[in-house]
This record gives sequence, C-alpha cells and structure tokens, in this order.
Amino acid sequence: MFGKRPDGRVLRNLEPMAQIMPYIMKTRTDSMNMYEDTFPCGPMDAYIKEKAAEGIKLGYMHIIIAAIVRMMALRPQLNRFVMNGKIYARPKIWISFVVHPTLNDGSVGTTIKLCFEGTETILEVAEKVNEAIAKETTGRTGENDTDKLMRTLMKHIPGPLIKLVINTLMWMDKYNLLPKAIIELSPFHTSMFITNLKSLGINHVFHHTYNFGTTGLFFAMGKEKQIPVAFGKEIGTQKHLGFGLVSDERFCDGLYFAMSLRQLRRIMKNPAQLEIPLEKKVEDVE
Repeated sequence: MFGKRPDGRVLRNLEPMAQIMPYIMKTRTDSMNMYEDTFPCGPMDAYIKEKAAEGIKLGYMHIIIAAIVRMMALRPQLNRFVMNGKIYARPKIWISFVVHPTLNDGSVGTTIKLCFEGTETILEVAEKVNEAIAKETTGRTGENDTDKLMRTLMKHIPGPLIKLVINTLMWMDKYNLLPKAIIELSPFHTSMFITNLKSLGINHVFHHTYNFGTTGLFFAMGKEKQIPVAFGKEIGTQKHLGFGLVSDERFCDGLYFAMSLRQLRRIMKNPAQLEIPLEKKVEDVE
C-alpha cells in the first residue's frame, strides 16, 4: 500500500473472481487445500545410480527441489503470494527447508532459504543445495544470519514485548514497509517450504502454511513405501515416495494447480531432463 515490495509486484490484470478471493478468505489458514500423492522411485533411483557412476552424488531431495524449481519456472502462477488482499508475483524462486546437523534427539535444526532464477540445471541446483547444507553442518562456525535475527528478537526484547514486536513486523509486512534485509533473511518469505520427513523414517504430513510471511506452498516428503501397481493383467508392487502438499488456493485455481502437478509428475518420471537448462522462465501476467 505504502510502496513497492522487494519480493514481488502486484498483479492488476486478473479475473474479478481471482481478485476478490483474498477478501473472502483473509488468511492462509482459511484457504489451505491439501493434496496427497506419490512419485514412483524407479526413475529417481536409476538416475541417482547413473550419476553416481559418473562420480556425482545426488539424492531424492536434490531431484525434488530441482523439479519444483523447474515447475515454478514453467508455471508462474504457483510463484505468487497474497498480502493485504492483493496478489503478487515473485521475481525469482525461493525455496526454504530445514537441515539438522545430526538426527540425534534434541538436535537443533537450521532453516536454509535459497534463491533460484528458474533456469538452473539439476546439477547447479544440487551444488547450491550441497554448499548450503555443508555450510550449516560440517562447515558451520557459528549462527547464520537467520538464527542471529531470531536470537536477537528473543534475547534482547523482553518477553511481554515479543508479541507486540511480531505483530508490528506483520503489520509492516502487510503494508509493504518491512525492510528488504528482513525479508531476505526470513525463511517464511518463500515460494515453497519443503520438509524431508523421509530422512526421519516417517510418513508425510500436511504441513500448515504460515500466516507470517508469504509462504503459499508447503511440500512434505515422506518415506518410501511399496504400493500395488497393475502390470498388464498382473498386480505387483512398486516403490513409491509419498508426499503431502498444502497450497494457498487464493492465487491459483484448481485447474491450473492440477495441470502444474501433472507437469511435476512428468519431470519426476525422467529426472535427466533437468540437466538441460531452461532458456527462459515463463513470466507472469502484468
């Protein structure tokens, strides 16, 4: 309202129904849609094995992040967010996720937020992810900037004022007054938040989106499981990776969302296509 946002631009040429939805459903928790599905592990396992023979170590997380970045680059409506009744388009793609130094009980996780142009190959995405994880685990020498921000809020502000401070930050965010430095550090101002529950050996969940920040999509990856699959007239089992996806329906209608997930499934069936850089990401409407 009071100025431009560093993380998005207002979309003005939208259909009337799209424009009115944020006024009907005022918060993300009002507008959460939950989707559950699986990806076949065979194509991913084969690709991971192929790259390992070349000396390149990849995992499911690398493939999923690269596939999501590619999907968002091709399907720009997924990279929108709602703030103060307005729908915004992001200029780039941000992905947030939590990494734990160890899986020991009580291990404190650190949130990482990475920025992508959308044209990256899977190898470029993997390199960026690996560098960030190494920095926050084996190479960590202290708190990262996000942790420092959170600790500053909790350590130097009296408890009774924390609620006031958070409410003030949310008010500033609502009216486009939140400083760019805070938006860049905040893991809640992101295109998609991803949690890897597979690494914990548990099934996926439907994780809520946050009312603080701009997160409109939350992807929870669960452990693999064998599911019944028809092979012609025979019934067998096949290893699949389960996931739960929660979305803010205000900035993307059901048909577009369904077609986007179909695109994601095509990518996941052939991860090798992600080695070809995207010449140019698709831009959103004005």
